[in-house]
Amino acid sequence: MHPLLTLAAALYGAAAGLLVPRPLHRLAVQPGEPWRGACPDGHAITGPAGGWFGLANCRACPADARGYGVAAVWTAGTAALVCGGLAAAVGPRPELGVWLLLVPLSLLLAGVDRAVNRLPDVLTLPMAGGAAALLGLAALLPHSAGSWRRALLGGVVLGGAYLLLFLISPSGMGFGDVKLAPTLGTALGWYGWDVLFLGAFVGLLLGSFYAVGLVLTRRAGRKTAMAFGPFMIIGAGAGLLLGGLGAA
Repeated sequence: MHPLLTLAAALYGAAAGLLVPRPLHRLAVQPGEPWRGACPDGHAITGPAGGWFGLANCRACPADARGYGVAAVWTAGTAALVCGGLAAAVGPRPELGVWLLLVPLSLLLAGVDRAVNRLPDVLTLPMAGGAAALLGLAALLPHSAGSWRRALLGGVVLGGAYLLLFLISPSGMGFGDVKLAPTLGTALGWYGWDVLFLGAFVGLLLGSFYAVGLVLTRRAGRKTAMAFGPFMIIGAGAGLLLGGLGAA
């Protein structure tokens, strides 16, 4: 255990999580619609980088208003918990920096997918390239615990597997899931093929259980679209935790 590192990572996660609701609100639109430029109460979103970065509240709204529709306490708390857990499992290895950068982006993707069943290319495609490049840098530093070559192969393998699933059953999986898979496969492949299989399997299992539950409770039919990205991300997170612990 590395208590100071874990605490620092949790504090970083909390701070990063506070920034998630604003871009989540802006990105959670249907395909073909422009990104939102106003808060739920109609006030224009302004701030750094065209209003994409900022805290989860609209300055023009009253203090008790609904902000951007997502409670910052949940995004901050989730990010803090995940980042702290990863730091405790991985320790002071260079790949930890990559995982910590991916956490708020993954949380943002999961929130958008849950809201509108969509994984925007503006996030999934840069994440895949960024994860591969950053892990390449991590592999050059001392004390790294993974393989960059295997990480790249993991991204190809998991991306190919999801593409095959999409071709077999386009109605059961969105193409956004296919574009998310290379990022997760790259991260999981860093620690080994067993970690890749475990993370992918956990995601598929959780998603399947959720889908069956919706059908059994008659809240959805067999052809109802479902946000699968959050389960893929949860599975990958579980794989990284166990991979980091196994590399200790």
